[in-house]
Amino acid sequence: MASSTDMTATAEPAPLHKHPYHLVDPSPWPLAGAFAGGALVLGIVLLAHYGIHWMLYLGVASVLATMFFWWRDVIRESRTPGMHTPVVRIGLRYGMMLFIASEVMFFVAFFWAYFHYALYPQHVSGAVEAIWPPKGILTFDPFGLPFLNTMILLLSGCTVTWAHHALLHNDRKSLIAGLALTVALGLSFTAFQVVEYAEAPFKFTGGVYPSTFFLATGFHGFHVMVGTIFLAVCLVRAIKGHFSAQRHFGFEAAAWYWHFVDVVWLFLFVCIYFLGAGEIAEH
Repeated sequence: MASSTDMTATAEPAPLHKHPYHLVDPSPWPLAGAFAGGALVLGIVLLAHYGIHWMLYLGVASVLATMFFWWRDVIRESRTPGMHTPVVRIGLRYGMMLFIASEVMFFVAFFWAYFHYALYPQHVSGAVEAIWPPKGILTFDPFGLPFLNTMILLLSGCTVTWAHHALLHNDRKSLIAGLALTVALGLSFTAFQVVEYAEAPFKFTGGVYPSTFFLATGFHGFHVMVGTIFLAVCLVRAIKGHFSAQRHFGFEAAAWYWHFVDVVWLFLFVCIYFLGAGEIAEH
């Protein structure tokens, strides 16, 4: 049964123009984002070659500021009646689908690198024996912290689905509770991964196994942090009453992204932590 704080259904507003399509208003953020990205890349180069830090700090701050103000404008646009028509929302869905598809290929590259050396260990430069993991590499116990993180992400997938179900049934209280739990679980996953990295029995410069391990799991961890921020913004918007059962694509996109993060982790756990386990390190 819906709670007393139910979200009221609203009729579809008429388009602002004589057509249902989206014409982008003039905005400073694409140009600002281009300069911010350039400053970020230049900062990385200056830091790597000359040890100069200030340009990197400026680039990071500029990129974050551009993201904040640009997405603020998108949220305001979505709240303007007649702007995000059904045709526009379909386009947003296609865009999010293509973005997630590109992210899938991003991780395919990491799995490709890992399996290349796992299936053909003789290709490892300087390897004494053609075995995987390479000789001398101690690995994590897959049923320690990795399994705990797997349970955390699976549970977070359930809580975000609960939140979506509550939204569809106009139960604002359960929506907020489900989102809050999902954000808390995402933060817990990140915290446990920090502990895992701190206790890792190998270092970043320890060869091809640490390189592929940290690359794949590290980028996944970055995606977890992005997804947690995504859901945290949705939590704030849910508290402010921005979503309704009929119009909530911002939340839906965040849920899609979070389920994608869950699925990638399942592949990481099975392929790298479980099937790729060698001699287990003692902690």
